Order: sequence, then C-alpha cells, then structure tokens
Amino acid sequence: MDSEAKQILTRLIREQQTAALGTLRSGAPEVSMVVFAAAGDFSSFYLHVSKLAHHTQNLKHDPRASLMIAESPEANRNPQSLARVSIQGEARLVERTSDDYDRIRSSYLSKFPQAEMMFGLGDFSLYEVEPKSARFVAGFAQTYNLTLKDFRDLNDAQSP
Repeated sequence: MDSEAKQILTRLIREQQTAALGTLRSGAPEVSMVVFAAAGDFSSFYLHVSKLAHHTQNLKHDPRASLMIAESPEANRNPQSLARVSIQGEARLVERTSDDYDRIRSSYLSKFPQAEMMFGLGDFSLYEVEPKSARFVAGFAQTYNLTLKDFRDLNDAQSP
C-alpha cells in the first residue's frame, strides 16, 4: 500500500464516526449501525453499546464481528469510488474492573464527549474489536488486503 492509500485509510478511520457492525444471530448475518473510536495505533476499535441491542446480545453468543467504515457520500460523486474498509475480528467485553477500562473509556470519550452520561447507565458496555484481517478500498480499482500489523503501521502515515 502506498503512502497516499495509507493517508486515505488513516483519515477514514479518524474522521468517520459510524460503522456498520456485522454480527451473527442464530447463525445468520445481522448488520446494525454503531459509533466507534479507534485505538491510537489502530490495533483495536471500541464500541459502547447497549446490552439490550441485538448486536450486543449476538456478540455475547459469538464474538466474531465485522466493521465496515465508509467515507460519507457526496453529491454527484460515484458511490463506488468511496473509500471504505471492512474489518474482520473478534469482539471482547471490556470489564469495568479491567486494567484497560479507563484507558479505553477515555479514548472513546475523546471522540464522543457527549457519550459521558451513557457511561453512567448500567445497560451500556464497552467492547473492543481487534482486527484479524481487513479489505480496504481506497477508491476505484485500489484494493488492499490488510492484517493487524498493517493497521499498526498506519501511524507512520500521519495526515498532514
């Protein structure tokens, strides 16, 4: 992946707020919209989700998950040329008593300060999704297969 593609992916992950979350429900795929924050080195993606939501219940039964982060569409632009990344990984519950909880909570709140009050609600939980593999489309005919190492290496491609 060249430096321009790395910058596109870095910007995509940093600027987008929502992702499509794919989970399995009774063996069938189910997709929902979630907000996400990424670890500073992009080694994990954080979700703060309600225990009442189907996707949260699905993750409890089967931690396999996929996140699709896509560039926002613009008028008069071919939607097939939009940058997007589809990440496959496993989600794990971040227990409030874990050593990582405060760090992940702070990372999430730095992107979504308005979510502060939801951390006080008992039915919301933090999940961490670690990428195992991904497929990144930087634009038309610019496709890359990625690993966790590729995500970590993105820190070398900081946006100007």
